[in-house]
Amino acid sequence: MATRFQLGDVTITRVEEVLEKGFRREMLFPGIDLAIYDEHPVLRDFYDAESGQVWSSIHSWLVQANGLNILVDTCSGNGKARALPRFQRFHMLNLPFMENLGRTGLKAEDIDIVFCTHLHIDHVGWNTRREGDRWVPAFPNARYVFGRREFAHWTEGEGPRIFPENVAVIEDSVLPVVEAGLVDFVDDGDEIAPGLRVEAAPGHTPTQLILKHDRPGSAFVISADCIHQPVQVYAPHLNSCFCEDQESARTTRRALLDHCADTGALLLPMHFGPPHAGRVKRTGSGFAFESGAAAPA
Repeated sequence: MATRFQLGDVTITRVEEVLEKGFRREMLFPGIDLAIYDEHPVLRDFYDAESGQVWSSIHSWLVQANGLNILVDTCSGNGKARALPRFQRFHMLNLPFMENLGRTGLKAEDIDIVFCTHLHIDHVGWNTRREGDRWVPAFPNARYVFGRREFAHWTEGEGPRIFPENVAVIEDSVLPVVEAGLVDFVDDGDEIAPGLRVEAAPGHTPTQLILKHDRPGSAFVISADCIHQPVQVYAPHLNSCFCEDQESARTTRRALLDHCADTGALLLPMHFGPPHAGRVKRTGSGFAFESGAAAPA
């Protein structure tokens, strides 16, 4: 059953690539005190006790609004060589992502906009598909939307030096859609569709973007990798081992949690285990996470 949220006239559906055991908690969050899982029992649902690994969902959010079908982030992709030790879990995948998209009633040709919050391996993979010996756009009728500064970070800036493992990802999952002329570049504050605004969220990458909808009663934020796991709601200082700018990541995460707590916006992360989204509440000087109630799918 799909995870679907109805927020006013906006429908948001999770399109799964995979739900699996990911990194061990102490590897993903260097310096974590695992006692926090005993202090907040709700967190026990988000890791596997036997292995100590977090439950890791890799998914897209399908936003249907204003007559548009908008796919936010495109997971890891099939058939892509990812043999480096750090990324072997992504190597030559054969997962039913497109079939899962089909269960929403849509085909790849029905997607109007593909928005990538940032250009990491598990957020751009289905941008392209293999056709003979070439990688071609997987959503042929869509405009692909990338952050202008994020693209520059990986093509002209420090991205390849900081994270060399991601270079092949740019080559097979980003550049082909740019070369096909399907990309629109956006900056902080731009709308990708009426009421859907991107906002700078530096830290995980210095140029990452999130997607906000601020209409009262139907507010939500698709939070990219500002926050990887619910434990970071309770310990906002915790950064993942993949965050490029540690201090900016903490500042951005705190601002995200403040925004959700103050506005009631539904928090839609990219990697939380079931139920994959929820609300942030204030508890004294901190925050708590309440799992979101999905609409019947």
